[in-house]
Amino acid sequence: QVQVVESGGGLVQAGGSLRLSCTAPGLSFQHYPMGWFRQAPGKEREGVSCISWSGSKTYYTNSVKGRFTISRDNAKSTLYLQMNGLKPEDTAMYYCAAGGACALGGWVSMPNYWGQGTQASVSS
Repeated sequence: QVQVVESGGGLVQAGGSLRLSCTAPGLSFQHYPMGWFRQAPGKEREGVSCISWSGSKTYYTNSVKGRFTISRDNAKSTLYLQMNGLKPEDTAMYYCAAGGACALGGWVSMPNYWGQGTQASVSS
């Protein structure tokens, strides 16, 4: 059974940093595109970033470009999202997702597996 587990959320001040991590026990991690979505209260879920199975292709939504970095360590079966220069508008539940297809323009097909989310809150 595949599980997707996020960690690393928390409360920081504007301008601060957080690093989210994601593991997926039961998944052949190195063969799957991975990525992050977020959902703020009252807003629709949006795709934040994704990375191809090899790490050669990455995508970022415009609002996080230059501030967030997605990476993966296939040897450790772990996905990361380094979030720097955080803004109050980055406050959201962040979800890790596995599967689908990730290209330079974003998700080509939606992920198959989802985590329960980790909350990131940024105070002004």
